[in-house]
Amino acid sequence: MSSVNENQQNLDFVRQIVADDCKSGKWDGRVVTRFPPEPNGYLHIGHAKSICLNFGIASEFGGKCHLRFDDTNPEKEEQEYVDSIIEDVKWLGWDWGKNLFFGSDYFQQMHDWAVDLIKKGKAYVCDLNAEQIRQSRGTLTGAGNDSPYRNRSVEENLDLFERMRKGEFPDGSRTLRAKIDMSSPNFNLRDPVMYRIVHASHHRTGDKWCIYPMYDWAHGLEDSTEKITHSICTLEFENHRPLYDWFIEQLGIYHPQQIEFARLNLTYTVMSKRKLLKLVQENLVTGWDDPRMPTICGMRRRGYSPAAIRSFCDKISVNKFNSTIDFALLQHCLREELNKSSPRVMAVLNPLKVVIENYPQDKVEYLDAINNPEDLSTGTRQIPFSREIYIERDDFMEEPPKKFFRLSPGREVRLRYAYFITCTSVIKDSAGNITELRCTYDPATRGGDAPDGRKVKSTLHWVCAKNAIEAEARLYDNLFTKENPDEAKEGKDFTAYLNPNSLTKLAGCKVEPSLKDAKPLSRWQFERLGYFCVDSDSKDGKLVFNRTATLRDEWAKIKNAGA
Repeated sequence: MSSVNENQQNLDFVRQIVADDCKSGKWDGRVVTRFPPEPNGYLHIGHAKSICLNFGIASEFGGKCHLRFDDTNPEKEEQEYVDSIIEDVKWLGWDWGKNLFFGSDYFQQMHDWAVDLIKKGKAYVCDLNAEQIRQSRGTLTGAGNDSPYRNRSVEENLDLFERMRKGEFPDGSRTLRAKIDMSSPNFNLRDPVMYRIVHASHHRTGDKWCIYPMYDWAHGLEDSTEKITHSICTLEFENHRPLYDWFIEQLGIYHPQQIEFARLNLTYTVMSKRKLLKLVQENLVTGWDDPRMPTICGMRRRGYSPAAIRSFCDKISVNKFNSTIDFALLQHCLREELNKSSPRVMAVLNPLKVVIENYPQDKVEYLDAINNPEDLSTGTRQIPFSREIYIERDDFMEEPPKKFFRLSPGREVRLRYAYFITCTSVIKDSAGNITELRCTYDPATRGGDAPDGRKVKSTLHWVCAKNAIEAEARLYDNLFTKENPDEAKEGKDFTAYLNPNSLTKLAGCKVEPSLKDAKPLSRWQFERLGYFCVDSDSKDGKLVFNRTATLRDEWAKIKNAGA
């Protein structure tokens, strides 16, 4: 796992390139970046790194960032994905203004440029199928073989390409290939495919086209058309850069600079859209927005905030080598932000009833509670207290071990914002299960310490039984049991490492009445229990909470252990 320099003072290497270009006037002072997702799935936390990098650089250097959809594959792309991507980028806090573009906006121009390359003798129509092309490309140590169709005349290629465009040939029967070098040590330069035949309706252009550009052909042309200055890609495209440059140079058009950086890898998750799609299609999760998923919509539903994700992207920085970041760092960034912004409330997930026998039978009093000790401007709220309350079942033991300081027979504890109570008896059912505790309280200890100076070793959260609202809590663990589920052993699929305990549902939870009208996606700290978010399943008066994170910060432990 990589270490993270949280106090990095120098610019990362991408920003340094941009800063140097601005200083030298290379692009006449312009900075234009772009985030170019393919609309074939939902965005995930890895995309958030690219989003924050591209939009962040544009913002920091007074430039602009385009949101451009690379919609060149009609068989896998849908308007649903376009809409979700727009929503996610906006939610993260970025704005592209008027600069929303689609690769399909340039289909005609790309076609015309392909015709130009054919006329220059730099492209040809090939009748080999996909498998034959693969076999002819050679090996890492051996050159490829020329296609038998490589030396067709310009006139024949123009005619065949036009007939491809008109839909005269079936899918996969012909391609348009660039004529570069079948002996190049770079596989990407061994006559790559520029166009393939696909008789499929496009989500924006309908049935206008039946030939569609390949990514390597389209990518640089889209950047050039939009006058991008810095085309920032992930590291797997480094070997594609010579092809990016070759196409642009052969056409003699505006030439952006492609820069590659390492993609984000995160422990206990997968970042492949293909694998995430498999989880959804095989019903291994409840959907793209399942709170266990690393998708942005899933993280939003679980309770992550845009500020926490942006903070995480800042901390991991940008580098040129692949590494894996500990999931604990993401949770650390989340806790830091939620600790500042989340109102505090009390909730009991596994309730045990307590009857305070010396408290008046019908009395209900209201106690002042601080909404957020990190932000006192949020003020206080009033919470009800009465003879019957609920505490966590784990906060009581009938025969406690030596270092158990919570409630037990004869022991006194403090109730948060309320009184000292002492357990006097335990009520059980016929099977011996504890169903109720009987206690007494000291009325002189309201909201503070005992006047006589006696101390207690534990403060418990609680909820008034008379006013409590019933809710469901969903507790989450890592989606996978293996730190790197992509490293599946031979014969095993990554799904073999799915965590069967990644979701626990708790019904019959009790929450304080201030949460009655809590809105979906609102975030709260349940005192002593963690950070929770109101789930979108909440309706008809039924509240469902997702636990976003526990209060325990594993990253702080890891960091301190290495100090």
